Amino acid sequence: MNILEFLHTRQSNPHLQGNAPDEATINNILKAGMRVPDHAGLTPWHFTVVKEEGLTKLSKAFKSAIISDGGDEAKVEKATKMPFRAPLIIVVSTRFHQHVKVPKQEQLIAAGCAAHAIQMAATSLGLGAMWRTGEMSYHPLVKERLAIELHEEIIGFIYIGDKAKELPLKNSKDLNDYVKYF
Repeated sequence: MNILEFLHTRQSNPHLQGNAPDEATINNILKAGMRVPDHAGLTPWHFTVVKEEGLTKLSKAFKSAIISDGGDEAKVEKATKMPFRAPLIIVVSTRFHQHVKVPKQEQLIAAGCAAHAIQMAATSLGLGAMWRTGEMSYHPLVKERLAIELHEEIIGFIYIGDKAKELPLKNSKDLNDYVKYF
């Protein structure tokens, strides 16, 4: 499959299983995240690799966050299980820099590009990948447990693993609904 075919047919897969990829595979995925457009070379992102015992620690962080918000037992139980949806999670967060020519918004977009590249790299290696956000992305207790400064943003949790099942290809959206020429 060539690169355009890959990009035209790639899709998220939340049905993940197996063991975390080996260190070489993880490093290849992370290297893709490092090659995204980056105005002024600020590298305004950071990656936190979560696997094995880290999944349990993340589960405890999610649980604590929901309890601190007064969540009911069902919500606590759901949050506690979330990190175990995949054997590997790469948390992509920002590392904003003060720069006269690169506003915070551009740095946020660059970090989003890093998350996208990570997901594309994992998928290109035959792994399943799912970019998730949700309330845990914004919770100060989760940021604290992950050693992410409160003024920074969690761009997403990229869940990665072996595909538990292949999904039927979704229909592509019609370009005419989303494009105009000026």
